[in-house]
Amino acid sequence: MEFMLVVIFAIIMIVLVCGNDSLPKQYRRRVCTGRRWQRAFPYATKQDIRRFLSDFTLAFAFVERDRLQFAPTDKILDIYRALYPHQWMPDSLEIETLAEDIDAKYQIKLMDIWHDDLTLGAFYHATHI
Repeated sequence: MEFMLVVIFAIIMIVLVCGNDSLPKQYRRRVCTGRRWQRAFPYATKQDIRRFLSDFTLAFAFVERDRLQFAPTDKILDIYRALYPHQWMPDSLEIETLAEDIDAKYQIKLMDIWHDDLTLGAFYHATHI
């Protein structure tokens, strides 16, 4: 009986974590946010913005072609919480991976600029000043 409960719980966890599209619904439904990025950062090249968003999508294990589904006003913590709406859900260390990648690429410690309302735009700005 206990074994069956463990198996059922494992199946439920697998479906919850892996069974859906990796991109949360509110971001999947968007149109390309490239213009929003260009308006927010008119001095930035499209390549710089796309490279930054590729770094972000890689850390969060999203498909790279979805990188322009994220806007400069999106909060990193909101994206994380959309992936893991329940506290008991195990994560894949996305924020820790992002912190390591950004430190290696831009020599910026995420914890030095982190706050719960940190947006992708503010994060981009911190990596390009």
